[in-house]
Amino acid sequence: MQTDIDPRNLIGRKAFDRTGAKIGTIDEVYLDDATGEPEWAAIRTGLFSRDAFVPLEPSELIEGTLHIPFDRSLIKDAPDFGVGRHLSPDQELQLYHHYGLDVGPPPSLPDHDFGKLAGSEDT
Repeated sequence: MQTDIDPRNLIGRKAFDRTGAKIGTIDEVYLDDATGEPEWAAIRTGLFSRDAFVPLEPSELIEGTLHIPFDRSLIKDAPDFGVGRHLSPDQELQLYHHYGLDVGPPPSLPDHDFGKLAGSEDT
């Protein structure tokens, strides 16, 4: 996803699946807690339908529309967490697994001595 796009400009845009079939309209954009970058979009899939969460990476904004590289059926079957609320890390993990996206483990700390314990100064 292009990261130079203001997430507010995504709201109201049309979204299409990998075959070019229309999914719906973007209702909300969710930002990553750590980076502040747009991470998920909630797409209204029909007049009386619920919103479906889709990953903005690896989606593409092409000529003002969002193209999501997944089938419409997979998108419509995404876990439903409701919109207008914060996504918890567990909910995000469920979405990543639903879409088969790799979620790497958190980076490990460097393997070195962080300092001396109090009272253990060398003389």
